[in-house]
Amino acid sequence: MKSLLFGLLNLCLLASIVHGDEPTARFVTTIEIPRLNVSEYHRPYVAAWIQDQDKQAVANVAVWYQMKDSAEGVGTKWLPDLRQWWRRSGRSLQMPVDGVSGATRPAGTHTVALSSDDPRLVKLAPGKYNLIVEAAREVGGRELLEIPFTWPADQNKTLRAAGKEELGEITLTIQP
Repeated sequence: MKSLLFGLLNLCLLASIVHGDEPTARFVTTIEIPRLNVSEYHRPYVAAWIQDQDKQAVANVAVWYQMKDSAEGVGTKWLPDLRQWWRRSGRSLQMPVDGVSGATRPAGTHTVALSSDDPRLVKLAPGKYNLIVEAAREVGGRELLEIPFTWPADQNKTLRAAGKEELGEITLTIQP
């Protein structure tokens, strides 16, 4: 039920982009988590963030991890497995982060849309950046994708990167 509600909210937000309703989403990321045919499947931990040309994290877009404690321990214990995110931003955060962190996602395509008044976008100075998406999975692999972009955009742009194992297609749509 929760995922159905999440999906409907994302559809409503995407519809507002198409129809020009306020607030306008200016930065829309879709992250595909592929369905893997393996004997022991665990949902991946995923982090998406924006970094500047000096490879400094300037904004966290999303962090999906095991939110509940289990017999194996607290889910935050494995956040350092998202190695690049952990080094750039994660170790300085107190989890959970409101509006950024959430539970791991199942296989499928998931959307994160930031509106024009989102503090993560408001504080971005004009310039060149990279959207970084990193995934790590227990008894699985690790993958990191980068999408370079210029902020602010002068026209609507959709940029893509394709993963090979832990991530599928990643898209970034930016509106001026």
